[in-house]
Amino acid sequence: MNTRTLIPDFVNRKSFIELDARARAQSLFDEGTWKELVGPFDRIESPWLAKQGIAPQFDDGCIVIKGKIGGSPAVAIAFEGAFQGGSVGEVSGAKMTAALDLATKDSETGKPTAAVLLLQTGGVRLQEANLGLAAVAEIISSALALRQHAPVITIVAGTVGCFGGMSLVAGVSSYTVMTREARLGLNGPEVIEQESGIDEFDSSDRALIWAIHGGEQRVGMGLADSLLEDDAGKIAAAVRDCVHQGVPEKHRIEQVELYRARIAALDTSRQIDPAKLRQQWASTSGGVR
Repeated sequence: MNTRTLIPDFVNRKSFIELDARARAQSLFDEGTWKELVGPFDRIESPWLAKQGIAPQFDDGCIVIKGKIGGSPAVAIAFEGAFQGGSVGEVSGAKMTAALDLATKDSETGKPTAAVLLLQTGGVRLQEANLGLAAVAEIISSALALRQHAPVITIVAGTVGCFGGMSLVAGVSSYTVMTREARLGLNGPEVIEQESGIDEFDSSDRALIWAIHGGEQRVGMGLADSLLEDDAGKIAAAVRDCVHQGVPEKHRIEQVELYRARIAALDTSRQIDPAKLRQQWASTSGGVR
């Protein structure tokens, strides 16, 4: 009798979440096509962190790589969640904005260049607060300019999640891809509890956190487009699909009346059940992107 050993899928799977930001970005490109721009050997770091007793990083926690994805020109911008929580400061924000602007310039001259944003970030860096806020505004402006010509694709993977001003960047993207482990929201659980009390949000309740901010919930509500396993190959394939789809006919943030109606229908006098809300919003998604 012939026997065959069945190998579980997870054995062959390469975790995307366990990669650092640079390796995540590299994994998305066609082999042999990528090149890092303004890398750590250029030693462009934040001038503000050392003054506050914080060791800076030569790439300021922001990796920019240009190459081809599925044969098409693309740029990937990844934030390193292990450095200052992936927060955005003056230098990292300028790197991201410049990369988006260069992609727009190429797109306008007949070379459509998609952007992939790998957002592992808590938002604006507290040590560079005003500079970080200005950087987020510039990033959003640049993303809006680029997405008229080529797709802007956001990937949120890993437990750092995407919060604060950078969640707004994810919101203006053409497509958003998430894993179950990921979280996406404007304010994090700790911030909500601090400002509104534990009755509003218990930041120690992990099940509640993922029921509200988790990838499954966000995709189920139509606030993100794809829910994927923690698999580098599958995430790279999803990004290639988004690049090939090009610019969507209508972006999510253009659905103003739909979201106003949804918010108006919410009963805020009682605690909202995340599962019921997901079911309700999913039934009225109308192909929102």
